[in-house]
Amino acid sequence: MTESRWTSALMIAPALLVVLGLFLVPLGLSIQQAFLDPEGGVSLANFAKAFSLYGRDVLFTVVIVTVATALTGVVSIAVGGYLVLATSPRTASVLRWLFRLPLFVPFVVVAQMMRTFLAKFGLLNSLLMSLGFLTPETAQGMLDWRGIIFAFVWKQSAFATLVIGGAMASLDRSTVEAARDLGASRLRILLEIILPQVAPTVAVTLVLSFVMMLSVLSVPIMLGTESPTMITVDMAWRVNSYRDYGVANALGVVSLLMASSVAWIYLRHAAKEKGKTYG
Repeated sequence: MTESRWTSALMIAPALLVVLGLFLVPLGLSIQQAFLDPEGGVSLANFAKAFSLYGRDVLFTVVIVTVATALTGVVSIAVGGYLVLATSPRTASVLRWLFRLPLFVPFVVVAQMMRTFLAKFGLLNSLLMSLGFLTPETAQGMLDWRGIIFAFVWKQSAFATLVIGGAMASLDRSTVEAARDLGASRLRILLEIILPQVAPTVAVTLVLSFVMMLSVLSVPIMLGTESPTMITVDMAWRVNSYRDYGVANALGVVSLLMASSVAWIYLRHAAKEKGKTYG
C-alpha cells in the first residue's frame, strides 16, 4: 500500500470506527437477540409473540407514519412553492420565519406543546369556543391518533420545507418566468414545472421524514392515550416493564424493515430513472 493510501485510510479510520462501534455492532446484536429464544436457540418465537401481542400496533404505526409523511409532503411542497412564487416579500418573510421555528424544538417539547394545544379545554378548543364554533359540551380533545399526526406534521414539515424549498429556489427561473408570461397560474407552475424538477429531492426528504417519525417515542407516548399505539411505545414497555429484550428487539427489526422498505422503493425508482437518463 502506498503512502497516500495509508494516509487516506488513517483519515477515514476514526469515522469507520465510530460507525462500526456505535451503529453496526449494536445493530447486529439487536438482530441476533431478536432471533434467539429463551433457551438459546434460533427461532421466530420473539416475532410470533410480538405480532400476537402488538400486531394491531404494527399496522397502526404504518398507517400513522404513512399519513403523516404524505401530509408533510403536501405542506412542504405548498409552502416551498409559495415562498418561491410569492409576490409579497413581507408575507413570504413571515412564513419563512414561522417554518424555521419547529427546527429548533425537540420532539419531546413538541409533544408537551400539543398536549396543551390539543387538549379538550386546550388552546385550540378555547379559541374555537371564544369564536362561537364550539361549546364546552361539544368540545373534544385530540390527544389520540389525530394529535400524533398533527405533531409529526408540525415538526417535520419545517425540515421538509427547508430542503424542498431550497431545491425549488435553486432552479433556473427562466422556465417559471416564461410560464408566467404565458398566463399560467402559480398552482400550475408549481405542479407542472417546479415539482417535476425537484421530485428526487422530495422523495429523499420524505424517506428521511418517514424514518424520523418512525423512530420517535415521546410523541406517541405523551399523545397516544389509547390502544393501539406505535411500536416504539411497545418496545419501551417490553424493556422497562418486563425486561423482555427479545420481543423488543423483534419489534425493532420490524421497524427496521419498514424503514428499509421505504428506502429500497426510493432507490429502485432512482435507479430506474438513472437508467432512463443514460440509456
